[in-house]
Amino acid sequence: MRNMLKIMRSRLEQGEDLVLVTVIASSGATPRGAGARMLVGREGRLCGTIGGGAVEYRSQQIAWQVLREKNSRGHDFSLTRDDVQNLGMICGGAVTVYFHYIPAGDRETLDLAREAERRFDRGGDLWLVSDLAQGGRLSLATREDPDLAPYLSRHPCRLEENGRNLYLEQIHTSGKVYVFGGGHVAQELVPVLAHVGFACVVMDDREEFTRPQLFPGAVQVIQGDLTKIADYVTIGPEDYVCVMTRGHAFDTLVQAQVLPCRPCYCGVIGSRHKAAGVRKVLKEDYGLSDEILDLVTTPIGLDILAETPAEIAISIAGQMICRRAGGTL
Repeated sequence: MRNMLKIMRSRLEQGEDLVLVTVIASSGATPRGAGARMLVGREGRLCGTIGGGAVEYRSQQIAWQVLREKNSRGHDFSLTRDDVQNLGMICGGAVTVYFHYIPAGDRETLDLAREAERRFDRGGDLWLVSDLAQGGRLSLATREDPDLAPYLSRHPCRLEENGRNLYLEQIHTSGKVYVFGGGHVAQELVPVLAHVGFACVVMDDREEFTRPQLFPGAVQVIQGDLTKIADYVTIGPEDYVCVMTRGHAFDTLVQAQVLPCRPCYCGVIGSRHKAAGVRKVLKEDYGLSDEILDLVTTPIGLDILAETPAEIAISIAGQMICRRAGGTL
């Protein structure tokens, strides 16, 4: 979303009218779920996607019509049997798409894009709110907004009550991915995670495994004492942890420190046999409860028969994407 807002700002400043196309509801085997967006200008799609195929094609036609009429509106798609075949799906579905018309030079949208960029740089949780009762008017929200705070979550939300018709989507999170251990898997993992929108911090105690050039896309690389993690980073419930140090002893030490912080995900590399032994030590020697120990996902990654560091990285990234989307691991 950050890149989309940058393009939106640039095009509006250049005097171009735009349409922000957003999937606000979906059911069945639709190409993309709620929260998918694309930006359309006079040349067609500028960035983003709502899944391609028939829905995206038809949405682009509607967006051009919205540009001509200069009026925001919604549209419900019900995928036909032909659509299903064209999209390669096994069943149909329904999609509700909203087309928000933004006139060239729109001061309110430009101010929002600039403010969003400032907040992206500062970090923290941030939501984009579309007021569908007011033509899709955009605003920003944080957890400090008492009226909206109960509805702000990691997942897109439609709020229809008391005369309000809002669509809320998180566009930035304070959560980071803390990767402990800078070996071969970490070096493959970080660029993949960065590419799909995770902010990665790598920590190792060895100089040769904390060279920034090894981790393109990382927001921070730390050489530090793995027995004193809290001296370097603060982990909270919005954060993800990947434990892949050079041995069982360090993996155990890292878990003993990070698990009481209750990260939303804690994946640990290694076999089930190793995991059982580490769990026993964490319970008996460190006093961690079964509830906290159940936060651990091990072996880390989806079971795709991965063998190479690059394949393992893909399996981990897939699992973390699933967790971020609210799926069951």
